[in-house]
Amino acid sequence: MFQKKILALLCLVVTISSYAQIKGTVADANGKPLPFVNIFEENTYRGTTTNDQGKFELNIKIPGTHSIIFQYLGYKTIKRIVELDKTPVVLDIVMQEENITLNEVVINPKDNPANEIIRNAIRNKKDNSEKTAHYKADFYSRGIIRLKDAPKKIMGQKFDFFDEILDSTRSGIIYLSETVSRITFQKPDKMKEVIVASKVSGNDNGFSFNNAASVNFDFYENYLPFEINVVSPIADNAFNYYKYQFEGSFFTENRQQINKIKVIPKRDNEPVMEGYIYIVDDSYAIYATDLSIKGNQMQTPVIDNLTLKQSFSYNATNKIWVKNTQTLDFVAGMLSIKVNGRFTYVYSNFEFEKEFAKKTFTNQVLSFEDNANKKEDAFWNTIRPVPLTEEETTDYQKKDVLQTKKKSQHYLDSIDAKHNKFKPMDVISGYSYKNSFKKWSVNYDGPLLSTSFNTVQGWRINAGLSYFKRNEEKRSFTSIGTRFDYGFSEEKIRATFNFAHKFNNTNKSLLSINGGSMVSQFNSNNPISNLVNSVSTLFFKNNFMKLYEKNFAALCFEREVVNGIHLYSNVEYSERKPLYNTTDFTVIKSDDLYTSNNPLSPNDETSAAISKHNLVKTNVALRFNFGQKYLSRPDGKYNIPNDAYPTLTLGYEKTFAATDKNYEYDFVSGKVGYDVTLGNKGFLQLNVKGGKFFQADNISFADYRHFNGNQTHIGQSENYTNVFNLLPYYVASTNDSFFETHIEHNDKGYFMNKIPLLKYLQSQLVLGFHNLAIPDRKPYQEFSVGLDNLGFGKYRLLRVDYLRSYQNGYQGDGIIFGLKFLNVLE
Repeated sequence: MFQKKILALLCLVVTISSYAQIKGTVADANGKPLPFVNIFEENTYRGTTTNDQGKFELNIKIPGTHSIIFQYLGYKTIKRIVELDKTPVVLDIVMQEENITLNEVVINPKDNPANEIIRNAIRNKKDNSEKTAHYKADFYSRGIIRLKDAPKKIMGQKFDFFDEILDSTRSGIIYLSETVSRITFQKPDKMKEVIVASKVSGNDNGFSFNNAASVNFDFYENYLPFEINVVSPIADNAFNYYKYQFEGSFFTENRQQINKIKVIPKRDNEPVMEGYIYIVDDSYAIYATDLSIKGNQMQTPVIDNLTLKQSFSYNATNKIWVKNTQTLDFVAGMLSIKVNGRFTYVYSNFEFEKEFAKKTFTNQVLSFEDNANKKEDAFWNTIRPVPLTEEETTDYQKKDVLQTKKKSQHYLDSIDAKHNKFKPMDVISGYSYKNSFKKWSVNYDGPLLSTSFNTVQGWRINAGLSYFKRNEEKRSFTSIGTRFDYGFSEEKIRATFNFAHKFNNTNKSLLSINGGSMVSQFNSNNPISNLVNSVSTLFFKNNFMKLYEKNFAALCFEREVVNGIHLYSNVEYSERKPLYNTTDFTVIKSDDLYTSNNPLSPNDETSAAISKHNLVKTNVALRFNFGQKYLSRPDGKYNIPNDAYPTLTLGYEKTFAATDKNYEYDFVSGKVGYDVTLGNKGFLQLNVKGGKFFQADNISFADYRHFNGNQTHIGQSENYTNVFNLLPYYVASTNDSFFETHIEHNDKGYFMNKIPLLKYLQSQLVLGFHNLAIPDRKPYQEFSVGLDNLGFGKYRLLRVDYLRSYQNGYQGDGIIFGLKFLNVLE
């Protein structure tokens, strides 16, 4: 222990000797600390910012005379000449408020002067942007999220996840992390980032997800990449969304005139920001931004407000204004939970290049150096550009102690003992027994939420028992489980078992073995859920779910072969048996009769869609994610889809060893999916599928290609690019060839935000087209128009669509009510 302390001390001395440090505080004339003050060495790209307490640290490698600039919005810029050696220099800066005058700009009485400044900023933004189009830089990020006045209960359930870190007011830091990295960037979106150091409070094995690519907010681009694209105040079409007001101007230390422009949204419900943008006169480069946006404007209702501030520094040598500090502040909340946070980013040590070598950028956009999460405090104290606040320092110390405690077997066993207490209601609701120290659990899923009804089984209960063991470091797991299913009318119990093992989190190799006896829908995509079918059957006598029995054993394996190419394979032996209705029970009495369980002959209770038979079915599929980028972290590989390219899936299916050779066939299929953002005009999704059977004239109906129809008027998915909402479930099933197309465009409020009265719904207009072509039938088509994002306040889980269907002429129309929360219930 003594040797380790001596070694750490020596490292600290060596590191400190390599730097000359300037530190201190920045406050206003009244002594109030000023956060986010832009501090940099004049005509260099070495800089930092103050923390929430106004404290700063600036490390400079070269001793000698240095000119340090202190720049803060609303205050006069200050320059200090500092003589540096190996001894730290302390500067306590007092900043005076800036005198912003209106007579610095020649005002054209026929025009708003702000408009002319913004027009010039738009005209010159390409030139200004290209000055920083290729660069290398150091990047520092710190994120902090606080929970405030946390409730003790939410919807009657205890909310005690953070009790150990909250103070007496039930407030405290729930997340704190830092990263230091080296980035190489080429506009508009090519990035290579290497994380040098990563630190997460309370997790000495954690890796922060903070990275430069995710916070690349460039106002010179037309859009800022939030949940939806937000229009920049100097976008090409900015005057369609903003009004501007000239607030005055002031001069920097090097006598450059800065114009302060107030940015005012024309329509508050559109994806636009409000606040101030500061434009340099003559060059019309950005000097700073201080802009906010509400959560509903960027279609993230959980966020109340988000503020983005940026500061730029000027280098007189190459005449470039470059962003060196950025903060992202937010306030959010839902279900009585209130959080606020700040993410601070510092860019420094820029190296500008005319161009990069061809192989500079690869699909790997982020990687970690070895032991990036194992850096000692001595390292962080010399490389961290923004000093920790007292609150942050305390949080690191407190959670380090708490982490040691939480890792101990005694602590984990005590927590488990509390959690593992059995209650009588657990028999029907479910129960889990944990051993947190050894990282395994046994889980029992009770029948309370899985009870359903269908006309084959009658009332059906389902329960399961499983074992789960995880490896947190590798993000791998092993699970073993069984489920039991009993139908009271059918008076039959069935059981299935499953085993799954995820080998790693890099290529996502997953092996699973399944088997047993179960009832299965003819359409294996399960187009109608148990809950919706139960309601439809019991209250409307519409038993749309059609079932057969499958006794099976299956082996599945999947993995990413190389970046962007995923392999899926499966082999299954199964025995299929027909099933029949066993009950006519209903809640609402009606003279209507249930249809039979035979989708080919709904009025014939004696015939079946299939005969008992056995076969072996094999599947193999390759999915190609073209242009896929990825993050390489020590705990795994995280893929980033590239919306500039479609996703292609190719599949082959073959059956053999059937009890009747007529059941054996070959099947090839393909699918193209394409999701693309159309600027601020919404989101387009395309899903095209096709396939062809060979030697399949007499195959089992269970092996037909079934299409996802819907006769319930209830939609359950986020989008409808995989369903025909007016098509009966099995009317178009085929054993020949097929081609289906689904296109859906969500305007993300682009049109709806401009319609009087309707704009207050804060809804999204959704247009859809669906086409299905199979041999010997006229093409089937659906056209739809709907409103998504409906609801109240922050709870927007509803969607309503009107549809019309055509097949050799008009077929019918209908309304679909989208209930997204049903996915959670299922």
